Amino acid sequence: MLNIAPSALYIHIPFCTNKCFYCDFNSYVLKGQPVDDYLTALEHEMELTAAALPPQEIRTVFVGGGTPTVLNPVQMERFLSSVKRHFPLYGDLEFTMEANPGTTDPDKLAAMRAGGVNRISFGVQSFDNGLLERIGRIHNVDDVYRSIENARAAGFDNLSIDLMFGLPGQTVQLLSESVDRALALELPHYSLYGLKVEENTLFHAMYERNELPLPPEDDELAMYMLLIEKLKGAGFHHYEISNFAKPGFESRHNTTYWRNEPYYGLGAGAHGYARGERHMNIKGVQPYIDAAGVRLPRLETNRVSDYEAMEDFMMVGLRLLEGVSESDFAAQFPGRTIAAEFGPELAPLLENGLLEITGAAAGNPQGYKLSGKGLPLGNEVFAAFIGTKDEAVVD
Repeated sequence: MLNIAPSALYIHIPFCTNKCFYCDFNSYVLKGQPVDDYLTALEHEMELTAAALPPQEIRTVFVGGGTPTVLNPVQMERFLSSVKRHFPLYGDLEFTMEANPGTTDPDKLAAMRAGGVNRISFGVQSFDNGLLERIGRIHNVDDVYRSIENARAAGFDNLSIDLMFGLPGQTVQLLSESVDRALALELPHYSLYGLKVEENTLFHAMYERNELPLPPEDDELAMYMLLIEKLKGAGFHHYEISNFAKPGFESRHNTTYWRNEPYYGLGAGAHGYARGERHMNIKGVQPYIDAAGVRLPRLETNRVSDYEAMEDFMMVGLRLLEGVSESDFAAQFPGRTIAAEFGPELAPLLENGLLEITGAAAGNPQGYKLSGKGLPLGNEVFAAFIGTKDEAVVD
């Protein structure tokens, strides 16, 4: 597996103006939180991380949450300065920050721009105000338009929005209207996610009480296929199961994850992957602050066996529409091939038409990808590669 310093950096800002009904991310309502103390702790984790695993050159940064744009302009400037101070940033850097509509005024956007951010991902979710209220969002459609306008005025042209489907009370028609309004914004990137009812959320409690009116499975499938049809029809490259981009605007940072490459993970509850180890940081805000003041704030660190890493390579790599390649597999796992390691798993998927061979030369597959039939059944395909071999045999 890859044993190099990561070129990708994820940083977690765990504060939100409120907690959405479907959200199970490590996030906390902003009011009363020790934000400045958190930024101090985060700076210390940056210093300790750079000392423990010296960075070479960072090519992508992604700041997620929570809602990073709840930081005020002074806090934003301080935070972004600390990133530059501890990590060498590549000239052609992709620097993404998540934002909620309504949290990006001109002063904050100016601080973001001056601090190096050059890509913003807005959590829009829907262009229907009633649906936004039903899922616990506090912005409205007017906030979306205002936020996009402010971002463009501040000089941002690499903008993305998230939309969700399969929401309670959502119909195919409502989704179609939201997508049309999203496309009318003429942005270079769209992410379109199906709702997952996660434990420890209000939606899960409602689901358990049979109070969550989810669309039928057939409608949810129709929604997904409608999204593909509309986005591809508008000239977007469907490059990952849930993501569409104009050429050259694919998310470089997220592609790091999908290619199972290493990345730094900093902040409360953040995950990282480097030198054959995955770690998760302490989740709570104050416990994280206390720990990061004296050490790397790890909750747990686990060695990833070769076979676990190979499973991960297949599961995340097949999310990409181009699929996985034997050459990339060999680069991460010298002397091994996908065909040899996963022959029994591949055979039924190929036979049932859920996977396709790519670029077969002289009878040798150059890679594998989801077929059109397998695309809406991706989770079933990925599950085929989980825990499929005794790790002791290969380690």
